[in-house]
Amino acid sequence: MLSGFMVNAWVVAGIVAVVAGAVGFFVVLRGSAFVADALPTGAFAGAAGASLIGVNTLAGVGVFAVLGALGIGWLGRRGRHDVATALTLVLMLGLGALFLSFSTQYAQEIYALLFGEVLGISSNEIAPVAVLGAVTVTALIVIYRPLLLTSAMPALAEARGVRAARVETLFLVLVALATSVALPVVGALLIFSLMIGPPAAARSFTDRPALAIGLSVVIALGTVWAAIAASYQTNWPVGFFVGALSAGWYTVGRIAAAWRRSRRRAAAREPGVHGRQTASVRV
Repeated sequence: MLSGFMVNAWVVAGIVAVVAGAVGFFVVLRGSAFVADALPTGAFAGAAGASLIGVNTLAGVGVFAVLGALGIGWLGRRGRHDVATALTLVLMLGLGALFLSFSTQYAQEIYALLFGEVLGISSNEIAPVAVLGAVTVTALIVIYRPLLLTSAMPALAEARGVRAARVETLFLVLVALATSVALPVVGALLIFSLMIGPPAAARSFTDRPALAIGLSVVIALGTVWAAIAASYQTNWPVGFFVGALSAGWYTVGRIAAAWRRSRRRAAAREPGVHGRQTASVRV
């Protein structure tokens, strides 16, 4: 599992996991799961268009993902956010179908972008993914505070003068960049599970945002690397293991959250606890 093509898979999958885990935390916190599904699914149209004109498919994916994010942000400010997301997805899928109808020469490459081909990553693909991943993480760090504030306490953010519409647009662009990083590795249909499962599980384990982001990245790394190892041993699709492990982590997180709630309720029923809590509050 340490041959040349496998090393490429480990490295690129690690980059994808870091980006998906970090950005996915805010996807879950803001309730933007539909966006995380729509952008990568529709962005394959960019790959189809790029293949037709003979340019890098990653560039096509990036352009369409960003345009889709801007479209969702613009339409969402003028109507229901879910409707705006659905309309943008429909338009992008329609364009993808149109591009594919012009030629079937690149059908295999488009299939790989839909379902992932992490074991087929070449060495010259590592640098673009690494650069795009670094840009995405850097941008997330820059807007971390206003993004967290508008996500968790929108009323307080508004009182402090934070422009929610601008932050929302920047967040959508971040999701688009994360989509562009992950699309060639896990595929459009499985970015959703990678950006939702590990972050949702991390939020179940802790309420501290910074710790939850770090835990989300760790879980995403474990998920992708375990999926690669399992795929190598079984010859089953990497995507199957990514989806199954993500769902498994989420289930474990929900069980852990339920156990924590039950312990809190049990502690609250203990004699004298309420009195001690009241005294501490008064102090």
